[in-house]
Amino acid sequence: MPFIDTKTNVKITKEQETALKTGFGKAISLIGKSEAWLMLNFESGCSMYFKGDDSPCAIAEVKLYGSASPSAYNALTAKLTELLSSTLSISPSRIYVKYDEIEYWGMGGHNF
Repeated sequence: MPFIDTKTNVKITKEQETALKTGFGKAISLIGKSEAWLMLNFESGCSMYFKGDDSPCAIAEVKLYGSASPSAYNALTAKLTELLSSTLSISPSRIYVKYDEIEYWGMGGHNF
């Protein structure tokens, strides 16, 4: 049950959002998860500053029920960065990827 919450100061078009959704859906398998359980949120045009200026930047926060290996996280970070950079023209050096491993996760009125 992964959730990827992406925020950027770049305006995301519907076509770009679809491309990111598709790419993220494939990339999530790098940490042993499936698109069937993946939830995504995209917030574009945010007021964001990084390194003191508002040049294009983004953060993708990945919340994950359970955990994955460091090498799996490295692979996912590389892929999410590549997708955000190529789709939204953001320099990889201005993209953060953050992970939260969640012990308790609920859905449908109960916890897993």
